[in-house]
Amino acid sequence: MVRLSGEIDLSRVDEVRALLLEAVTRLGGPADIVVDLSGLTFCYSAGLNLLLQARLQARECGHTLRLAAPSAQMLRLLEITGSLPLFPIDAVPPAAGFGDP
Repeated sequence: MVRLSGEIDLSRVDEVRALLLEAVTRLGGPADIVVDLSGLTFCYSAGLNLLLQARLQARECGHTLRLAAPSAQMLRLLEITGSLPLFPIDAVPPAAGFGDP
């Protein structure tokens, strides 16, 4: 599981990219990668692009990238960009420690 918090803007792109890439490449066989968005306060277009890139990388490795506990703002961003159908959405993140990379 990858937990994101605060804002994802241009100043955090490299940090978030590294976290997502590590989660995608660390798993062996097909598995779900859960991105816990419960602590995310705002996501700019750069953050959405990272999630979309991570989704593609996950698919290439046989994984599914799931978004957990997205805010209303995040859901709206996914909806207006047409990205919402691309991600399985979980209302709540898994229990602490479950699936942590």
